[in-house]
Amino acid sequence: MNPIVVIPSRMAASRLPGKPLADIAGKPMIVHVLDRGREAGIGPVAVACAEQEIADAVHAAGGIAVLTDPGLPRGSDRVAAALASLDPQGRHDVVVNLQGDLPTIPPEYLRAVLAPLEDPAIDIASLVAPITSEEEANSPSVVKAACAFDGDRMIAPALYFSRAAIPSGDGPRWHHIGIYAFRRAALARFVALPESPLERRESLEQLRALEAGMRIACARVEHAPFGVDTPADLDRARAILTPR
Repeated sequence: MNPIVVIPSRMAASRLPGKPLADIAGKPMIVHVLDRGREAGIGPVAVACAEQEIADAVHAAGGIAVLTDPGLPRGSDRVAAALASLDPQGRHDVVVNLQGDLPTIPPEYLRAVLAPLEDPAIDIASLVAPITSEEEANSPSVVKAACAFDGDRMIAPALYFSRAAIPSGDGPRWHHIGIYAFRRAALARFVALPESPLERRESLEQLRALEAGMRIACARVEHAPFGVDTPADLDRARAILTPR
């Protein structure tokens, strides 16, 4: 594999407008995410920006930024557009889509998300972590993955994703972490597909891939990193990342 990491980023977040440039310990949040990507050491890292001010912040931090059409509907579309600009020769056969609101993500998680692609039958890889409370299981903001890890296995196929508490019955449940490693051909196919019925119903774009017969597998990690979506999340990130 020859991966590249692309971080989609835009200013128009509904709950926390301008959050890519929110200051955390003296650096914009997008630069913290860029740093986590670079620390992973799996390949080059770039930010797919919707606005010039994000690109300016990335360039000031010595990073690579690609301006993409602000009208693109989703992060995956932004990643595909940036990839076409960054690597028209197709040298990178895997692209890791790292969300731009995960400033505390452990860099080793970016290495872990590549593991399911060792199986040539897998199109898309992602991550899950154990759900630790009923509150987490029942929160619609936490996406759950229906997958079953046999014994000590660290990788399992993902059969469904939902905002509901799935699967039913006794046993572990899994919190989906929104990081994806796409085979390049799988990303091209995915962004060309129309929005699917279950995708619309659950507001989860990965269901488009499953409905189209694409195979997703998840690697399990210890805990789910939190995304910065609200002012309270931002305060939490500042508390974690501010040196003491």
